[in-house]
Amino acid sequence: MIRVVLPAHLQTLARVRDAEVTIDVPGVVTQKAIIDALEAQYPALSGTLRDHATMKRRAHVRFYACQEDLSHEAPDAPLPDAVAKGIEPFLVVGALAGG
Repeated sequence: MIRVVLPAHLQTLARVRDAEVTIDVPGVVTQKAIIDALEAQYPALSGTLRDHATMKRRAHVRFYACQEDLSHEAPDAPLPDAVAKGIEPFLVVGALAGG
């Protein structure tokens, strides 16, 4: 099982009480596979993390794992083993702007 931490606004949309949800991701664990599984388990999240048409990450959404920003990595690149084994969570973070 893959652990995914969602920001508060996505928790509300998905109607979950805890920030961390678990999902089953068959095969190689990638950003794309995690988002596919999240959208399948929580249909209300469909289109919130990536654009429907282009399938690219939304501009104000960031992905982190193992203390690394994975937002600009290829969506089909395998994630760290610690995420694939459920040791470390995959973090979805709303990007902040400011100065």
